[in-house]
Amino acid sequence: MHSLLALMCLALVTSWVKAEDDPPLIRLWEKGPPGFEDRKDIPEVRDRKNSQGEYRLTNVHNPYITVFLPPKEKATGAAVVIVPGGGHRELWPKHEGENIAQWLSERGVAAVVLRYRLAREKDSPYKLDQVTLQDGQRAVRLVRSKAKEWNINPDRVGMMGFSAGGEVVAVVCRHPDKGDEKSADPIDRQSAIPNFQALVYSGPLGIRGQTITKENAPPTFMVVGDDDGAANVLVQHYQDLKKAKVSAELHIYAKTPHAFGFRPAKPSGKPVDSWAQRFYEFLDTQGMLKKE
Repeated sequence: MHSLLALMCLALVTSWVKAEDDPPLIRLWEKGPPGFEDRKDIPEVRDRKNSQGEYRLTNVHNPYITVFLPPKEKATGAAVVIVPGGGHRELWPKHEGENIAQWLSERGVAAVVLRYRLAREKDSPYKLDQVTLQDGQRAVRLVRSKAKEWNINPDRVGMMGFSAGGEVVAVVCRHPDKGDEKSADPIDRQSAIPNFQALVYSGPLGIRGQTITKENAPPTFMVVGDDDGAANVLVQHYQDLKKAKVSAELHIYAKTPHAFGFRPAKPSGKPVDSWAQRFYEFLDTQGMLKKE
């Protein structure tokens, strides 16, 4: 009896049920992702929680966004699809997603946090090159489809990715897709081309060894620590962007490792804590924050 009760409690802890105070949730596909509709009702799992409310998310089979919108009177027209990292095996949507989404929404930038399918999770049925692109593009299209409702300028929709999430962003940028005007699905008629990108200690997928052009690379913001192996990848990417005459900004913080994320409630006391403000200034420099 005691072991059965323990298992029931464990299931309640790990299988996620949306709470009333969670941000609004929108599935990328109403009936589940194409070709995998039969997996859409498999519950995702939250575990490894800590005192800061951060948690690991796995078992994502019905990808979705959570929505953080500024008040209408504060809206700048800019929007960001934020993509957490986790090596394509797991997601960390708090310090690499919701924290920065809330911060941006308070400053007039609409933000959504993407939970995407995990191709490197144990026994995953997904192929990395397929679901990374498919889920990332669909999230951008979905945000643009809500432009009027959410007070967004469809020409000011970008992406931000942390670690593996940066790879999702880069892959979407490398595959510019203007949408299918004849599609029966109104969301698929929207462009999936980001107007800007932010790569936060991104991995190499979609970056290393790629031919960079103005057509497949929008204005780019990058931030990384100098104790992170990803630093070399982003330094080279900055040089490739400049060769392609793409507007770019790179911040490298001393004595800073991988996965610093964004934790305004518990800052490290180091200069890297201010990187979100640098990103906000980048948006302003790129003309993304002009109220219409």
